[in-house]
Amino acid sequence: MSETDASLLDLPSAGSTRVTVDDGVSLHVVRAGDPADPPVVLLHGFPDFWYGWRHQIPALVEAGFRVLVPDQRGYNLSDKPDGLDAYRMGRLSTDVAELLDAAGHESAYVVGHDWGAAVAWDLALRHPGAVDRLGIVNVPHPTVMARALKTNPRQLLRSWYMFSFQVPRLPEWFLGRDGASGVARVLEASSNPGAFTDADLACYRRAFDRPGATRGAVNWYRAAARRPDDPPRERVAAPTLVVWGDQDDALLPKMADESLDYCEAGRLERFPVASHWVHREEPDRVNELLAEHLGG
Repeated sequence: MSETDASLLDLPSAGSTRVTVDDGVSLHVVRAGDPADPPVVLLHGFPDFWYGWRHQIPALVEAGFRVLVPDQRGYNLSDKPDGLDAYRMGRLSTDVAELLDAAGHESAYVVGHDWGAAVAWDLALRHPGAVDRLGIVNVPHPTVMARALKTNPRQLLRSWYMFSFQVPRLPEWFLGRDGASGVARVLEASSNPGAFTDADLACYRRAFDRPGATRGAVNWYRAAARRPDDPPRERVAAPTLVVWGDQDDALLPKMADESLDYCEAGRLERFPVASHWVHREEPDRVNELLAEHLGG
């Protein structure tokens, strides 16, 4: 295994595989736990890769789950297709449904953070039969986010970086220069001190120093703006846990409460002093909440 593969976990049951989805894109997937246990899919966001869940994977395995953690398309060891259509939201959530099918599962518990949470919301809305229970970390329901961008100047101001990513080539240069030092700067600037160790940042820099990695990650933002792809419904049927760090620099806390209005059975757990990276800053409590929710 490579340095950016499952060997980073130091978990005996951990390994990795590749899954090819219908449009020919190959996804790198880290797996851990007993294959006979109930499956949990963990979806990372930006600028991240499977390693962002390293505090949750062992805890969920210990709690009795089989954990599947893909590098989503455009990231790390997964393929990085050209063109914005490859990063439309419906394509991203369908990747997860096809990953489950390849693993022999009709459905799973699904947890996402950041863009991974956006994919998790979309999966629950576009492929509701694929999601048994939903876990969301610091991203609002898509209807709530779209409304805030249109009506709330404070949220529009916080989302300035999303618009800057529409500029050709410049975001890739900023993130990837000097061995992806820009990625490290984004991680440190958006988190509380100590959330990312020097060893963590070295792993991230290696992952984003791969050919095409910064372009693939930025194309998620470009596709969202230029290839909108709304799900066919707004109500989430799966029981949903929303975990929210209130010190998120990019997202207004009130959107967490508003997201529950779109859930048949929703629960919100706030972390008043945590940032956008609450699952790294408060891993023990977040792990406890996830294990309780998924096992319920």
